[in-house]
Amino acid sequence: MTIDEMRRELQRRLKKSRFAHSIGVANTAVKLAKRFGVDETKTYIAGLLHDCAREFENDELPAQAKLRGIEIGEVEQAMPLLLHPYIGAHMIKEIYGVDDAEISQAIYRHTVGARDMTKLDKIIYFADMIEPNRNYPGVEKLRTLAETADLDEILLTALSETIIFVVQKNSLVHPDTVAARNFLLLNK
Repeated sequence: MTIDEMRRELQRRLKKSRFAHSIGVANTAVKLAKRFGVDETKTYIAGLLHDCAREFENDELPAQAKLRGIEIGEVEQAMPLLLHPYIGAHMIKEIYGVDDAEISQAIYRHTVGARDMTKLDKIIYFADMIEPNRNYPGVEKLRTLAETADLDEILLTALSETIIFVVQKNSLVHPDTVAARNFLLLNK
């Protein structure tokens, strides 16, 4: 499937606002890829398809995960939305014909992060937070950071902001988010 075909198929499957977000992430990710020397085509595809599993409602996600043999952890049971990146990592091959381990991994890790993230993983995670359609307190600070800081500093700030936000909501912090942040701090 060409990138244009992927875009059309994704547009057909997602709500208008989710599709606009996906385009925003793809374009933002390519800007970061240029800055940090990452393959721009892979980055665009990963950004475009990162939320492809958001075509499913939250209550459908556990069944979709089980269909694909995806293990559902405690945190994901409590917050099924967190399953969408894992399902999406499978769907890119099933629906969009993308058979690329790096793209799949970046999609898999785009919501909660992971230890030892690749440059592509970091870019997709961060682009998802700062794409132009995002509007929340502090997003401008993060957008400025994207232009000035190194990739690990950007990711460390993004992970820290995510943890603070989740804690302030009195919600569960995914252990992979903590592991990603600790990994960066331990390997500075």
